[in-house]
Amino acid sequence: MRLIPENTSDFDRCHRDFRWQIPAHYNMGVAVSDAHAERAEAVALYYENDRGETAQYRFGELISLSNRCANALRGLGVERGDRVAIVLSQRIETALTHIAAHKLGAISVPLSVLFGPDALGFRLGDAGAKIVVTDAAHAPLIESLRGELPQLEQLLICDDEGVAGAFWPLLDAAAADFAPVQTLAEDPALIIYTSGTTGPPKGALIAHRCLIGNLTGFELSQNFFPRPGDVFWTPADWAWTGGLLDGLLPTWVYGMPIVGYECGKFDPQRALALMEKYAVSNAFIPPTALKMLRTVDDIPQRFDLKLRAVMSAGEALGEELLAWARTALGVELNEMWGQSEHNYIAGNCSAIMPVRPGSLGKPYPGHRVAVLDAEGNQLADGEMGEFATHRDDAVHFLGYWQRPEAAAKKYAGDWFRTGDVGHRDGDGYLWFAGRDDDVISSAGYRIGPGEIEDCLMRHPAVLQAAAVGVPDPEGLRGDIVKAFIILRDEFKASDELAAEISQAVRKRLAAYEYPRQIEFLDALPMTTTGKVRRIELRQREQARRRAEAGDD
Repeated sequence: MRLIPENTSDFDRCHRDFRWQIPAHYNMGVAVSDAHAERAEAVALYYENDRGETAQYRFGELISLSNRCANALRGLGVERGDRVAIVLSQRIETALTHIAAHKLGAISVPLSVLFGPDALGFRLGDAGAKIVVTDAAHAPLIESLRGELPQLEQLLICDDEGVAGAFWPLLDAAAADFAPVQTLAEDPALIIYTSGTTGPPKGALIAHRCLIGNLTGFELSQNFFPRPGDVFWTPADWAWTGGLLDGLLPTWVYGMPIVGYECGKFDPQRALALMEKYAVSNAFIPPTALKMLRTVDDIPQRFDLKLRAVMSAGEALGEELLAWARTALGVELNEMWGQSEHNYIAGNCSAIMPVRPGSLGKPYPGHRVAVLDAEGNQLADGEMGEFATHRDDAVHFLGYWQRPEAAAKKYAGDWFRTGDVGHRDGDGYLWFAGRDDDVISSAGYRIGPGEIEDCLMRHPAVLQAAAVGVPDPEGLRGDIVKAFIILRDEFKASDELAAEISQAVRKRLAAYEYPRQIEFLDALPMTTTGKVRRIELRQREQARRRAEAGDD
Protein backbone atom coordinates (compact mmCIF):
# COMPACT_ATOMS: atom_id res chain seq x y z
CA MET A 1 0.00 0.00 0.00
CA ARG A 2 1.45 3.35 -1.04
CA LEU A 3 -0.43 6.63 -1.39
CA ILE A 4 2.31 8.70 -3.06
CA PRO A 5 3.97 7.13 -6.16
CA GLU A 6 7.75 6.91 -5.83
CA ASN A 7 8.22 8.56 -9.22
CA THR A 8 6.61 11.75 -7.86
CA SER A 9 8.95 14.67 -8.44
CA ASP A 10 6.74 17.73 -7.98
CA PHE A 11 5.60 18.18 -4.37
CA ASP A 12 3.15 21.01 -5.11
CA ARG A 13 1.46 19.17 -7.98
CA CYS A 14 1.19 16.05 -5.84
CA HIS A 15 -0.51 18.12 -3.15
CA ARG A 16 -2.96 19.69 -5.61
CA ASP A 17 -3.90 16.40 -7.26
CA PHE A 18 -4.21 14.21 -4.17
CA ARG A 19 -7.62 12.98 -2.95
CA TRP A 20 -8.33 10.76 0.01
CA GLN A 21 -10.03 7.43 -0.58
CA ILE A 22 -11.15 6.32 2.87
CA PRO A 23 -13.11 3.04 2.93
CA ALA A 24 -16.32 2.89 4.93
CA HIS A 25 -14.90 0.09 7.08
CA TYR A 26 -11.33 0.15 8.36
CA ASN A 27 -9.59 -1.33 11.37
CA MET A 28 -6.13 -0.32 12.55
CA GLY A 29 -5.45 -3.72 14.08
CA VAL A 30 -6.28 -5.59 10.90
CA ALA A 31 -4.32 -3.13 8.75
CA VAL A 32 -1.08 -3.74 10.63
CA SER A 33 -1.38 -7.51 11.10
CA ASP A 34 -3.96 -9.61 9.22
CA ALA A 35 -3.44 -7.59 6.05
CA HIS A 36 0.03 -9.20 5.80
CA ALA A 37 -1.06 -12.83 6.07
CA GLU A 38 0.65 -13.58 2.76
CA ARG A 39 3.94 -12.32 4.20
CA ALA A 40 3.78 -14.38 7.37
CA GLU A 41 7.54 -15.07 7.41
CA ALA A 42 8.58 -11.43 7.03
CA VAL A 43 10.10 -9.89 10.16
CA ALA A 44 7.80 -7.41 11.89
CA LEU A 45 9.79 -6.59 15.03
CA TYR A 46 13.42 -6.76 16.08
CA TYR A 47 13.32 -6.47 19.87
CA GLU A 48 16.20 -5.66 22.17
CA ASN A 49 16.49 -4.30 25.70
CA ASP A 50 19.24 -2.64 27.70
CA ARG A 51 20.06 -5.98 29.35
CA GLY A 52 21.15 -7.38 25.99
CA GLU A 53 18.13 -9.67 25.51
CA THR A 54 16.90 -9.95 21.92
CA ALA A 55 13.97 -11.46 20.03
CA GLN A 56 12.35 -11.42 16.60
CA TYR A 57 8.66 -11.56 15.73
CA ARG A 58 7.30 -12.24 12.25
CA PHE A 59 4.00 -11.04 10.83
CA GLY A 60 2.54 -14.53 11.10
CA GLU A 61 3.28 -14.46 14.83
CA LEU A 62 1.90 -10.94 15.08
CA ILE A 63 -1.39 -12.21 13.63
CA SER A 64 -1.70 -15.30 15.81
CA LEU A 65 -0.52 -13.65 19.03
CA SER A 66 -2.79 -10.63 18.59
CA ASN A 67 -5.68 -13.02 17.94
CA ARG A 68 -4.87 -14.87 21.16
CA CYS A 69 -4.70 -11.54 22.95
CA ALA A 70 -8.09 -10.50 21.52
CA ASN A 71 -9.64 -13.79 22.64
CA ALA A 72 -8.08 -13.42 26.08
CA LEU A 73 -9.40 -9.87 26.45
CA ARG A 74 -12.84 -10.95 25.26
CA GLY A 75 -12.75 -13.71 27.88
CA LEU A 76 -12.14 -11.02 30.50
CA GLY A 77 -15.25 -9.17 29.38
CA VAL A 78 -13.78 -6.56 27.02
CA GLU A 79 -16.42 -5.44 24.54
CA ARG A 80 -16.71 -2.92 21.76
CA GLY A 81 -16.05 0.59 23.05
CA ASP A 82 -14.33 -0.53 26.29
CA ARG A 83 -11.03 1.12 27.13
CA VAL A 84 -7.87 -0.97 27.45
CA ALA A 85 -4.92 0.92 28.92
CA ILE A 86 -1.30 0.03 28.14
CA VAL A 87 1.48 1.10 30.52
CA LEU A 88 4.47 -0.37 28.72
CA SER A 89 7.44 0.76 26.65
CA GLN A 90 8.76 -0.58 23.33
CA ARG A 91 7.98 -4.30 23.63
CA ILE A 92 5.85 -6.88 21.83
CA GLU A 93 3.07 -6.87 24.45
CA THR A 94 2.50 -3.16 23.78
CA ALA A 95 1.83 -3.82 20.11
CA LEU A 96 -0.22 -6.97 20.69
CA THR A 97 -2.56 -5.22 23.12
CA HIS A 98 -3.17 -2.30 20.76
CA ILE A 99 -3.89 -4.65 17.85
CA ALA A 100 -6.11 -6.92 19.95
CA ALA A 101 -8.10 -4.01 21.35
CA HIS A 102 -8.69 -2.65 17.84
CA LYS A 103 -9.73 -6.05 16.51
CA LEU A 104 -12.29 -6.18 19.34
CA GLY A 105 -13.60 -2.72 18.50
CA ALA A 106 -12.31 -1.53 21.87
CA ILE A 107 -10.31 1.65 22.45
CA SER A 108 -6.66 1.41 23.46
CA VAL A 109 -5.17 4.01 25.81
CA PRO A 110 -1.36 4.28 25.59
CA LEU A 111 0.20 5.62 28.81
CA SER A 112 3.84 6.33 29.56
CA VAL A 113 5.88 4.29 32.01
CA LEU A 114 7.26 7.67 33.15
CA PHE A 115 3.96 8.64 34.79
CA GLY A 116 3.77 8.88 38.56
CA PRO A 117 0.63 8.17 40.63
CA ASP A 118 -1.17 11.47 40.00
CA ALA A 119 -0.62 11.53 36.24
CA LEU A 120 -1.42 7.84 35.82
CA GLY A 121 -4.38 7.80 38.20
CA PHE A 122 -6.08 10.72 36.50
CA ARG A 123 -5.75 9.28 33.00
CA LEU A 124 -6.87 5.78 33.98
CA GLY A 125 -9.86 7.20 35.83
CA ASP A 126 -10.79 9.69 33.14
CA ALA A 127 -10.64 7.03 30.42
CA GLY A 128 -12.57 4.56 32.58
CA ALA A 129 -10.07 1.83 31.74
CA LYS A 130 -11.51 -1.66 32.20
CA ILE A 131 -8.18 -3.47 31.71
CA VAL A 132 -4.61 -2.32 32.27
CA VAL A 133 -1.68 -4.16 30.70
CA THR A 134 1.67 -3.38 32.32
CA ASP A 135 4.90 -4.94 33.58
CA ALA A 136 5.93 -6.15 37.02
CA ALA A 137 7.83 -2.93 37.73
CA HIS A 138 4.72 -0.75 37.36
CA ALA A 139 2.06 -3.14 38.66
CA PRO A 140 2.44 -2.07 42.34
CA LEU A 141 1.84 1.57 41.41
CA ILE A 142 -1.36 0.69 39.53
CA GLU A 143 -2.49 -1.62 42.34
CA SER A 144 -2.09 1.29 44.76
CA LEU A 145 -4.55 3.30 42.65
CA ARG A 146 -7.29 0.65 42.50
CA GLY A 147 -9.37 2.37 45.16
CA GLU A 148 -9.64 5.42 42.89
CA LEU A 149 -10.49 3.40 39.77
CA PRO A 150 -13.92 1.77 40.17
CA GLN A 151 -14.09 0.77 36.48
CA LEU A 152 -10.77 -1.11 36.54
CA GLU A 153 -11.55 -4.83 36.52
CA GLN A 154 -8.29 -6.54 35.65
CA LEU A 155 -4.56 -5.87 35.74
CA LEU A 156 -2.47 -7.98 33.34
CA ILE A 157 1.25 -8.31 34.05
CA CYS A 158 3.60 -9.18 31.21
CA ASP A 159 6.84 -10.40 32.75
CA ASP A 160 5.81 -12.40 35.82
CA GLU A 161 4.05 -15.65 34.93
CA GLY A 162 3.71 -16.67 38.57
CA VAL A 163 1.10 -14.06 39.51
CA ALA A 164 -2.64 -13.80 39.03
CA GLY A 165 -3.34 -11.92 35.81
CA ALA A 166 -0.13 -13.00 34.12
CA PHE A 167 -0.31 -11.91 30.47
CA TRP A 168 1.37 -14.79 28.64
CA PRO A 169 -0.44 -17.73 30.32
CA LEU A 170 -3.72 -16.07 29.31
CA LEU A 171 -2.56 -15.87 25.71
CA ASP A 172 -1.26 -19.44 25.74
CA ALA A 173 -4.69 -20.65 26.81
CA ALA A 174 -6.55 -18.62 24.16
CA ALA A 175 -7.38 -19.63 20.59
CA ALA A 176 -5.23 -18.35 17.73
CA ASP A 177 -8.22 -17.70 15.44
CA PHE A 178 -10.29 -14.55 15.79
CA ALA A 179 -12.84 -12.78 13.60
CA PRO A 180 -12.19 -9.03 13.95
CA VAL A 181 -15.10 -6.67 14.57
CA GLN A 182 -16.14 -4.77 11.44
CA THR A 183 -15.33 -1.26 12.59
CA LEU A 184 -16.17 1.84 10.63
CA ALA A 185 -13.28 4.05 9.62
CA GLU A 186 -14.95 6.73 11.74
CA ASP A 187 -15.10 4.57 14.88
CA PRO A 188 -12.76 5.44 17.78
CA ALA A 189 -9.55 3.43 18.17
CA LEU A 190 -7.28 5.37 20.54
CA ILE A 191 -7.35 7.89 23.36
CA ILE A 192 -4.11 9.86 23.51
CA TYR A 193 -3.85 12.33 26.36
CA THR A 194 -2.62 15.80 25.52
CA SER A 195 -1.88 18.73 27.80
CA GLY A 196 -3.62 22.08 27.70
CA THR A 197 -3.12 25.40 29.45
CA THR A 198 -5.88 25.03 32.00
CA GLY A 199 -7.40 22.10 33.83
CA PRO A 200 -6.39 18.46 33.60
CA PRO A 201 -5.08 16.71 30.46
CA LYS A 202 -7.62 15.94 27.75
CA GLY A 203 -7.97 12.67 25.89
CA ALA A 204 -7.81 13.16 22.13
CA LEU A 205 -10.13 10.53 20.63
CA ILE A 206 -8.51 9.11 17.49
CA ALA A 207 -10.49 7.32 14.76
CA HIS A 208 -9.32 4.24 12.86
CA ARG A 209 -9.14 6.37 9.68
CA CYS A 210 -6.48 8.55 11.31
CA LEU A 211 -3.87 5.91 10.57
CA ILE A 212 -4.58 6.31 6.85
CA GLY A 213 -4.44 10.09 7.34
CA ASN A 214 -0.89 9.80 8.66
CA LEU A 215 0.43 7.96 5.65
CA THR A 216 1.07 10.72 3.11
CA GLY A 217 3.23 12.52 5.64
CA PHE A 218 4.91 9.33 6.76
CA GLU A 219 5.79 8.31 3.21
CA LEU A 220 7.18 11.70 2.26
CA SER A 221 8.96 12.56 5.51
CA GLN A 222 10.71 9.20 5.13
CA ASN A 223 11.63 9.95 1.47
CA PHE A 224 9.16 7.51 -0.10
CA PHE A 225 8.87 4.78 2.49
CA PRO A 226 8.92 1.88 1.96
CA ARG A 227 11.70 0.66 -0.25
CA PRO A 228 13.00 -2.92 -0.29
CA GLY A 229 15.13 -3.57 2.76
CA ASP A 230 13.87 -0.61 4.79
CA VAL A 231 14.07 -0.96 8.58
CA PHE A 232 12.51 1.66 10.87
CA TRP A 233 13.45 2.81 14.37
CA THR A 234 12.51 5.62 16.73
CA PRO A 235 13.56 6.33 20.31
CA ALA A 236 10.13 7.93 20.83
CA ASP A 237 8.04 6.02 23.35
CA TRP A 238 5.23 3.99 21.80
CA ALA A 239 2.96 5.55 24.43
CA TRP A 240 3.05 8.85 22.51
CA THR A 241 1.76 9.97 19.14
CA GLY A 242 5.35 10.24 17.89
CA GLY A 243 6.27 6.65 18.68
CA LEU A 244 2.94 5.01 17.93
CA LEU A 245 1.49 6.90 14.94
CA ASP A 246 4.77 8.24 13.51
CA GLY A 247 6.64 4.96 13.90
CA LEU A 248 5.17 1.62 14.93
CA LEU A 249 1.75 1.52 13.27
CA PRO A 250 2.60 3.12 9.90
CA THR A 251 5.68 0.92 9.55
CA TRP A 252 3.48 -2.14 9.96
CA VAL A 253 0.82 -0.82 7.58
CA TYR A 254 3.47 -1.35 4.90
CA GLY A 255 4.51 -4.73 6.26
CA MET A 256 8.03 -3.56 7.10
CA PRO A 257 10.20 -4.27 10.16
CA ILE A 258 10.68 -1.92 13.10
CA VAL A 259 13.27 -2.06 15.85
CA GLY A 260 11.86 -1.92 19.38
CA TYR A 261 14.41 -0.98 22.02
CA GLU A 262 13.29 -1.16 25.64
CA CYS A 263 15.60 0.97 27.74
CA GLY A 264 15.80 3.70 30.32
CA LYS A 265 17.44 7.00 29.45
CA PHE A 266 18.49 7.71 25.87
CA ASP A 267 22.11 6.72 25.32
CA PRO A 268 23.54 8.22 22.09
CA GLN A 269 26.34 5.66 21.79
CA ARG A 270 23.90 2.78 22.25
CA ALA A 271 21.46 4.34 19.79
CA LEU A 272 24.11 4.55 17.10
CA ALA A 273 25.21 0.97 17.74
CA LEU A 274 21.58 -0.15 17.53
CA MET A 275 21.06 1.58 14.18
CA GLU A 276 24.24 0.00 12.87
CA LYS A 277 23.36 -3.49 14.14
CA TYR A 278 19.91 -3.57 12.53
CA ALA A 279 20.86 -1.57 9.41
CA VAL A 280 18.20 1.04 10.19
CA SER A 281 17.32 2.96 7.03
CA ASN A 282 14.53 5.20 8.29
CA ALA A 283 13.98 6.89 11.62
CA PHE A 284 12.04 9.43 13.61
CA ILE A 285 14.53 11.06 15.97
CA PRO A 286 13.28 14.02 18.07
CA PRO A 287 15.50 17.12 18.26
CA THR A 288 16.60 16.43 21.84
CA ALA A 289 17.89 13.00 20.83
CA LEU A 290 19.61 14.48 17.76
CA LYS A 291 21.39 16.99 19.98
CA MET A 292 22.58 14.14 22.20
CA LEU A 293 23.80 12.21 19.15
CA ARG A 294 25.74 15.32 18.17
CA THR A 295 27.89 14.89 21.30
CA VAL A 296 29.39 11.71 19.77
CA ASP A 297 32.55 12.37 17.79
CA ASP A 298 33.49 10.84 14.43
CA ILE A 299 30.19 9.05 13.82
CA PRO A 300 30.89 8.18 10.13
CA GLN A 301 34.26 6.67 11.06
CA ARG A 302 32.98 4.72 14.08
CA PHE A 303 29.54 3.53 12.94
CA ASP A 304 28.46 1.97 9.65
CA LEU A 305 25.06 3.60 9.37
CA LYS A 306 22.60 2.86 6.54
CA LEU A 307 20.24 5.79 7.11
CA ARG A 308 18.50 7.21 4.06
CA ALA A 309 15.85 9.37 5.78
CA VAL A 310 15.32 10.85 9.24
CA MET A 311 12.22 12.76 10.28
CA SER A 312 12.23 15.01 13.33
CA ALA A 313 9.50 16.93 15.14
CA GLY A 314 8.71 18.57 18.45
CA GLU A 315 10.76 21.75 18.18
CA ALA A 316 12.38 23.73 15.39
CA LEU A 317 15.59 22.46 13.81
CA GLY A 318 18.23 25.09 13.13
CA GLU A 319 20.78 25.27 10.33
CA GLU A 320 23.53 24.03 12.66
CA LEU A 321 21.70 20.77 13.43
CA LEU A 322 20.76 20.28 9.77
CA ALA A 323 24.37 20.77 8.69
CA TRP A 324 25.63 18.37 11.36
CA ALA A 325 23.17 15.66 10.23
CA ARG A 326 24.33 15.94 6.61
CA THR A 327 27.89 15.21 7.69
CA ALA A 328 27.45 12.90 10.68
CA LEU A 329 24.36 10.90 9.64
CA GLY A 330 24.52 11.34 5.88
CA VAL A 331 20.93 12.60 5.61
CA GLU A 332 18.98 15.80 5.14
CA LEU A 333 16.67 16.00 8.16
CA ASN A 334 12.98 16.22 7.30
CA GLU A 335 11.20 18.34 9.89
CA MET A 336 7.50 17.57 10.45
CA TRP A 337 4.66 19.34 12.25
CA GLY A 338 1.57 17.88 13.85
CA GLN A 339 -0.31 17.42 17.11
CA SER A 340 -2.21 14.58 18.77
CA GLU A 341 -5.47 16.03 17.48
CA HIS A 342 -4.28 16.06 13.86
CA ASN A 343 -0.93 14.43 13.33
CA TYR A 344 1.44 14.54 10.34
CA ILE A 345 -0.13 17.64 8.82
CA ALA A 346 2.92 19.33 7.30
CA GLY A 347 6.62 18.78 6.79
CA ASN A 348 9.49 18.26 4.41
CA CYS A 349 10.53 15.65 1.87
CA SER A 350 14.17 16.31 1.00
CA ALA A 351 13.94 13.83 -1.90
CA ILE A 352 11.77 16.20 -3.94
CA MET A 353 11.75 19.62 -2.22
CA PRO A 354 14.45 21.89 -0.82
CA VAL A 355 14.60 21.98 2.98
CA ARG A 356 14.57 25.55 4.26
CA PRO A 357 16.26 25.73 7.67
CA GLY A 358 13.81 26.92 10.32
CA SER A 359 10.74 26.05 8.26
CA LEU A 360 8.20 23.38 9.15
CA GLY A 361 7.87 22.51 5.47
CA LYS A 362 4.59 22.45 3.56
CA PRO A 363 1.22 20.77 4.17
CA TYR A 364 1.46 17.16 3.06
CA PRO A 365 -0.95 15.87 0.39
CA GLY A 366 -4.49 15.60 1.72
CA HIS A 367 -4.00 18.25 4.42
CA ARG A 368 -4.83 21.95 4.60
CA VAL A 369 -3.35 24.59 6.88
CA ALA A 370 -4.61 28.15 7.20
CA VAL A 371 -3.19 31.09 9.13
CA LEU A 372 -5.94 32.82 11.13
CA ASP A 373 -6.22 36.12 12.97
CA ALA A 374 -7.91 36.48 16.38
CA GLU A 375 -11.36 36.71 14.75
CA GLY A 376 -10.87 33.56 12.67
CA ASN A 377 -10.20 35.29 9.36
CA GLN A 378 -7.63 33.76 7.02
CA LEU A 379 -4.48 35.81 6.62
CA ALA A 380 -2.36 36.37 3.53
CA ASP A 381 1.14 35.01 2.96
CA GLY A 382 3.67 36.68 5.23
CA GLU A 383 1.16 37.71 7.88
CA MET A 384 1.62 36.33 11.40
CA GLY A 385 -1.28 34.39 12.89
CA GLU A 386 -2.38 31.08 14.34
CA PHE A 387 -2.01 27.86 12.35
CA ALA A 388 -5.31 26.06 11.89
CA THR A 389 -6.19 22.72 10.33
CA HIS A 390 -9.43 21.82 8.57
CA ARG A 391 -11.86 19.48 10.32
CA ASP A 392 -12.57 17.72 6.99
CA ASP A 393 -9.31 15.77 7.09
CA ALA A 394 -8.62 12.05 7.32
CA VAL A 395 -6.25 12.58 10.23
CA HIS A 396 -8.44 14.95 12.26
CA PHE A 397 -9.49 13.69 15.68
CA LEU A 398 -13.05 12.94 16.78
CA GLY A 399 -12.97 15.29 19.77
CA TYR A 400 -11.87 15.22 23.40
CA TRP A 401 -12.98 12.23 25.45
CA GLN A 402 -16.03 13.26 27.51
CA ARG A 403 -15.24 16.95 26.92
CA PRO A 404 -17.15 18.09 23.81
CA GLU A 405 -17.22 21.67 25.05
CA ALA A 406 -13.41 21.78 25.18
CA ALA A 407 -13.17 20.73 21.55
CA ALA A 408 -15.92 23.12 20.44
CA LYS A 409 -13.97 26.08 21.82
CA LYS A 410 -11.02 25.35 19.54
CA TYR A 411 -12.87 25.80 16.24
CA ALA A 412 -13.26 28.90 14.11
CA GLY A 413 -15.91 27.62 11.73
CA ASP A 414 -14.44 24.51 10.15
CA TRP A 415 -10.88 25.40 11.16
CA PHE A 416 -9.29 23.91 14.27
CA ARG A 417 -7.04 26.34 16.11
CA THR A 418 -3.75 24.68 17.00
CA GLY A 419 -2.30 27.28 19.35
CA ASP A 420 0.87 27.36 17.21
CA VAL A 421 1.68 30.79 15.80
CA GLY A 422 3.61 31.56 12.62
CA HIS A 423 3.25 32.50 8.98
CA ARG A 424 3.24 30.99 5.50
CA ASP A 425 5.64 32.35 2.92
CA GLY A 426 4.92 32.92 -0.75
CA ASP A 427 6.16 29.44 -1.68
CA GLY A 428 3.86 27.70 0.78
CA TYR A 429 6.40 26.94 3.52
CA LEU A 430 5.20 27.27 7.11
CA TRP A 431 7.33 29.08 9.68
CA PHE A 432 6.74 28.53 13.39
CA ALA A 433 7.14 31.49 15.75
CA GLY A 434 5.81 30.18 19.06
CA ARG A 435 2.68 29.35 21.04
CA ASP A 436 -0.25 31.67 21.63
CA ASP A 437 -0.93 29.93 24.95
CA ASP A 438 1.08 28.57 27.86
CA VAL A 439 1.78 25.03 26.67
CA ILE A 440 5.44 24.15 27.32
CA SER A 441 7.44 22.23 24.72
CA SER A 442 10.29 20.32 26.34
CA ALA A 443 12.32 17.48 24.81
CA GLY A 444 9.49 16.83 22.36
CA TYR A 445 6.81 16.66 25.08
CA ARG A 446 3.94 19.14 25.17
CA ILE A 447 3.36 19.95 28.83
CA GLY A 448 0.35 21.73 30.28
CA PRO A 449 1.20 24.03 33.20
CA GLY A 450 -2.11 23.33 34.95
CA GLU A 451 -1.24 19.77 35.94
CA ILE A 452 2.16 20.86 37.29
CA GLU A 453 0.66 23.73 39.26
CA ASP A 454 -1.98 21.47 40.80
CA CYS A 455 0.76 19.11 41.91
CA LEU A 456 2.88 21.95 43.31
CA MET A 457 -0.08 23.16 45.36
CA ARG A 458 -0.24 19.80 47.13
CA HIS A 459 3.08 20.50 48.84
CA PRO A 460 2.47 21.90 52.34
CA ALA A 461 4.92 24.77 51.77
CA VAL A 462 3.26 26.12 48.62
CA LEU A 463 0.63 28.84 48.80
CA GLN A 464 0.52 29.75 45.09
CA ALA A 465 2.37 28.49 42.05
CA ALA A 466 2.79 29.10 38.32
CA ALA A 467 4.73 27.03 35.79
CA VAL A 468 6.17 28.31 32.51
CA GLY A 469 8.66 27.18 29.91
CA VAL A 470 12.11 28.80 29.83
CA PRO A 471 15.07 28.02 27.54
CA ASP A 472 17.10 25.01 28.57
CA PRO A 473 20.55 26.28 29.64
CA GLU A 474 22.07 23.01 28.40
CA GLY A 475 20.55 23.56 24.96
CA LEU A 476 19.13 20.02 24.71
CA ARG A 477 15.44 20.16 25.55
CA GLY A 478 14.22 23.35 23.91
CA ASP A 479 12.48 24.63 27.02
CA ILE A 480 12.47 23.36 30.58
CA VAL A 481 9.80 23.82 33.22
CA LYS A 482 10.36 26.65 35.70
CA ALA A 483 8.05 27.13 38.67
CA PHE A 484 7.41 30.44 40.41
CA ILE A 485 6.22 29.84 43.96
CA ILE A 486 4.79 31.86 46.83
CA LEU A 487 5.46 30.10 50.12
CA ARG A 488 3.22 29.90 53.14
CA ASP A 489 4.26 32.17 56.00
CA GLU A 490 5.73 29.40 58.13
CA PHE A 491 8.22 28.32 55.43
CA LYS A 492 11.44 29.99 54.32
CA ALA A 493 12.90 29.85 50.83
CA SER A 494 15.99 27.67 50.42
CA ASP A 495 17.71 25.54 47.82
CA GLU A 496 16.85 22.47 49.89
CA LEU A 497 13.14 23.32 49.89
CA ALA A 498 13.22 24.00 46.14
CA ALA A 499 14.79 20.57 45.53
CA GLU A 500 12.22 18.90 47.77
CA ILE A 501 9.30 20.53 45.94
CA SER A 502 10.80 19.70 42.54
CA GLN A 503 11.28 16.03 43.41
CA ALA A 504 7.74 15.80 44.78
CA VAL A 505 6.41 16.77 41.35
CA ARG A 506 8.77 14.34 39.64
CA LYS A 507 7.51 11.45 41.76
CA ARG A 508 3.82 12.23 41.35
CA LEU A 509 3.65 13.29 37.69
CA ALA A 510 6.45 12.35 35.29
CA ALA A 511 10.20 12.74 34.96
CA TYR A 512 9.84 15.15 32.03
CA GLU A 513 7.30 17.39 33.80
CA TYR A 514 9.03 18.35 37.02
CA PRO A 515 10.36 21.92 37.40
CA ARG A 516 14.11 21.95 36.87
CA GLN A 517 14.20 25.51 38.16
CA ILE A 518 12.24 27.08 41.01
CA GLU A 519 12.10 30.75 41.96
CA PHE A 520 10.38 31.97 45.11
CA LEU A 521 8.40 35.21 44.80
CA ASP A 522 6.42 37.43 47.14
CA ALA A 523 3.61 37.79 44.59
CA LEU A 524 2.56 36.47 41.18
CA PRO A 525 1.38 38.76 38.37
CA MET A 526 -2.41 38.44 38.17
CA THR A 527 -5.22 39.58 35.90
CA THR A 528 -8.10 41.62 37.31
CA THR A 529 -10.14 38.39 37.42
CA GLY A 530 -7.54 36.61 39.55
CA LYS A 531 -5.74 34.52 36.91
CA VAL A 532 -1.97 34.19 36.83
CA ARG A 533 -0.37 36.04 33.93
CA ARG A 534 2.13 33.39 32.83
CA ILE A 535 3.03 35.51 29.83
CA GLU A 536 4.38 38.18 32.17
CA LEU A 537 6.52 35.60 33.95
CA ARG A 538 7.93 34.47 30.61
CA GLN A 539 8.61 38.08 29.64
CA ARG A 540 10.40 38.70 32.94
CA GLU A 541 12.53 35.62 32.35
CA GLN A 542 13.40 36.72 28.82
CA ALA A 543 14.37 40.19 30.07
CA ARG A 544 16.54 38.72 32.82
CA ARG A 545 18.35 36.44 30.36
CA ARG A 546 18.96 39.32 27.97
CA ALA A 547 20.42 41.36 30.82
CA GLU A 548 22.68 38.49 31.88
CA ALA A 549 23.89 38.13 28.30
CA GLY A 550 24.55 41.86 28.09
CA ASP A 551 22.12 42.31 25.18
CA ASP A 552 20.19 45.06 26.86
